[in-house]
Amino acid sequence: MRVTIVSQYFWPERFQVNDLAVGLRERGHRVTVLTGQPSHPHRQAFAGRWRSAREWYEGVEAVRVPLASGGGGGELWRLALSHLSFAASASVLGVPRLPPSDVVLVYQVSPVTTLVPALLLRRIRGTPVVLWVQDLWPWSLYATGAVRSERVLTLLDRMARAGYRRCARVLGRSEDFLPLLREAAVPVDRLDYLPNWAEERYRPVPADPEVRRAAGIPDGFVAMYAGDLGVAQSLETLVAAAERLREDPHGARVRWAVLGGGPRAEWLADEVRRRGLGDRVHLLGRAPFERLPDLLAHADVLVTTLRRDPVWELTVPSRVQSFLACGRPMVSSATGATARVVAAAGGIAVPAEDPVALADAVVKVAALGPAERAAMGAAARRYYLTHYQRAALLDRVERHLRAAAGLSAAPERVPVGGPAVGAGAAAPALSR
Repeated sequence: MRVTIVSQYFWPERFQVNDLAVGLRERGHRVTVLTGQPSHPHRQAFAGRWRSAREWYEGVEAVRVPLASGGGGGELWRLALSHLSFAASASVLGVPRLPPSDVVLVYQVSPVTTLVPALLLRRIRGTPVVLWVQDLWPWSLYATGAVRSERVLTLLDRMARAGYRRCARVLGRSEDFLPLLREAAVPVDRLDYLPNWAEERYRPVPADPEVRRAAGIPDGFVAMYAGDLGVAQSLETLVAAAERLREDPHGARVRWAVLGGGPRAEWLADEVRRRGLGDRVHLLGRAPFERLPDLLAHADVLVTTLRRDPVWELTVPSRVQSFLACGRPMVSSATGATARVVAAAGGIAVPAEDPVALADAVVKVAALGPAERAAMGAAARRYYLTHYQRAALLDRVERHLRAAAGLSAAPERVPVGGPAVGAGAAAPALSR
């Protein structure tokens, strides 16, 4: 097949779309990615990268278009301008430079405006569009506090619905996305569940003492958080749990290691200092992507936290698949889809925003013997291989693309984990 992928983000930015594009190319497809100049996570173009360009990555052609940075405006303004400028420049400058394709796959980790150039291709060339929903937009805007206006949210919701209806297929990365997408008028025969996978580099690896020393990972029992430091991650819960364990004799040897960066990194550093937790919570900063499996190997338990919110209850963050693939014990402070996955994978799931329960869960894992913790890690790895294996999910991506392009019969709707498509409760009410 000739496949065009539309994604605002692409290599050297670290998103799963990189592995998706390479995986399809490895299977013999010609893959072109329409993308912006790399700027994530700082909203500024990487050095030497701001003009329109054509590049190659692992045999995948990248057609790049310029993005507006927003100058000295606030974070929300810069983000909005970046998304809007991608929709405009990809449509005006990118679409005319794209080779013919059999199908367009939109990797929608940013707003539904990413659909604009894809729908333009559909209109002028008749190319069918498959949308892979990574972010429940615009509902996530309310959950993060980015938009509170009822009028604005209603307008954005109408835009999203109009775009979804024009897609040959709509795929949701979480099973719990499907009821909302059905409510958005996506016909059930065009809708399916397709979860993310972890790149092949995420696997159990031996813990190297030199890696530990160089990274600054503390001695003791390490509860490690790795991922974005943003509003959705409920960092207050993590800090409060660490503070509770400082006063708990059972938690005396627990040390928290935080890998990552994001808009709340400065707040987290200030809060750790304010509470006098510098000897308990070690902020390690961002790590090179290729080093993450080696660093995760030093976690005695991997911790993930999410806010209590109707949108985040539907979401399974991509880091969960990476943690499972590495075969380490897991504890989640989350409600909904993430909690169900972690519990099913042999981990411990506690309610979102409950630092007491999170602290108790970490102490419970710390009290286990090495063999019991190894069994938890093995269960996590088995769950990953059963539900999120890369090859099986790439098979499903191929079947959906072929079906949308009219090159084969419709794919079998075989759920990967969770209930069958169409099962479960109606979409939750998302308060505004």
